[in-house]
Amino acid sequence: MPGAAPATIEAPGPELTVLMPCLNEARTVATCVRAAVEACHRMGIEAEVLVADNGSTDGSQDLAGAAGARVIQVAQKGYGAALRAGIDAARGRLVVMGDADDSYEFADIPNFVARLRQGDELVMGSRFRGTIHPGAMPPLHRFLGNPVLTWILNLFFGAGITDAHCGMRGFQREAIR
Repeated sequence: MPGAAPATIEAPGPELTVLMPCLNEARTVATCVRAAVEACHRMGIEAEVLVADNGSTDGSQDLAGAAGARVIQVAQKGYGAALRAGIDAARGRLVVMGDADDSYEFADIPNFVARLRQGDELVMGSRFRGTIHPGAMPPLHRFLGNPVLTWILNLFFGAGITDAHCGMRGFQREAIR
């Protein structure tokens, strides 16, 4: 048709988004972003690292961007709000999330992606089957709270998980939406 604009075809996004909620993590955010970028590069997957910043005042946003992340600003306060906004902004069909405080091993991303590619809709990390970094879990949570709550979850729902409160999780984005 003469004069009509040519149709545009949007390129597909990356397979994976690594999502990091962030609030004043200037000390660690760049380390986390670089670790995620390196893990994705090593596994040869097209991925983006997305930092959902929740109002940092310490320059976390600039440090994350310089390390290779795409940064979005989340005006609504709260950890859950940052995660929701990040999931909505994610371009990957798979999402692996972890905090930007360097308490999770982003080198484990390939393990999450492998399970998601096999069809799992949700993959939970487990600090009890890996490493609990200093300061990542207070003793009361480590020896009483988390084990008891995980046991109750498994008792009633047969979830088969070992760390109900681990913040490193992977999921099919559409299953969560």
